[in-house]
Amino acid sequence: MNLFRLCGDMFHLLSIMVLLLKIRATRSCRGISLKTQELYALVFVCRYLDLFYSFISVYNSFMKVTFLATAFSIVRYMRYDKVVKQTYDREQDTFRYVFLIAPCLLLALVLNHRFTLTEVLWTFSIYLEAVAILPQLVLMQRTQNIDNLTANYVALLGAYRGFYILNWIYRFATERHYRQWIVWISGVIQTALYADFFFYYALCWKANKRLQLPA
Repeated sequence: MNLFRLCGDMFHLLSIMVLLLKIRATRSCRGISLKTQELYALVFVCRYLDLFYSFISVYNSFMKVTFLATAFSIVRYMRYDKVVKQTYDREQDTFRYVFLIAPCLLLALVLNHRFTLTEVLWTFSIYLEAVAILPQLVLMQRTQNIDNLTANYVALLGAYRGFYILNWIYRFATERHYRQWIVWISGVIQTALYADFFFYYALCWKANKRLQLPA
């Protein structure tokens, strides 16, 4: 494992910890998209099926189990906790799953490395992760209800993707067999979705103001 991937993993883990801290400490999920969190849970389920038949390392297995457990914990809080679910912006979080899931599944059936069940599901998870943040970004733009923890959560997710791109570049330069174009293209698309957010995030951070996105 190289430093870029380790940093990416740590930013990813930290983003989830920040989100769980917001929910547990404030007993509120206001400003958080349940749609995005459920999409991430679906991403992890499809991607980490190899937990049942393949072992790479203790670190690898620990991270996979952690991401699965935290993803479903967040969804459980937002759906079933009596206090937390009352703060959910249900009327604003209306992005339809089908517009993300259906195209990604169709693309995974057509463009994949091998046409097997596990490979198609893994590829589907790569495509879906690239766009899973969209409901969250749309919700933030609609409500303008962006507290510091929510903004930091999204910023950390963006940093995670940025370091993973550096990881892919490093592996391309050092591992000549590393040619995962599906991962590269999806990662670049996902990172590009954060560009507008990071622009306004940087401006507000510099001015020490609360984040606001243009309507």
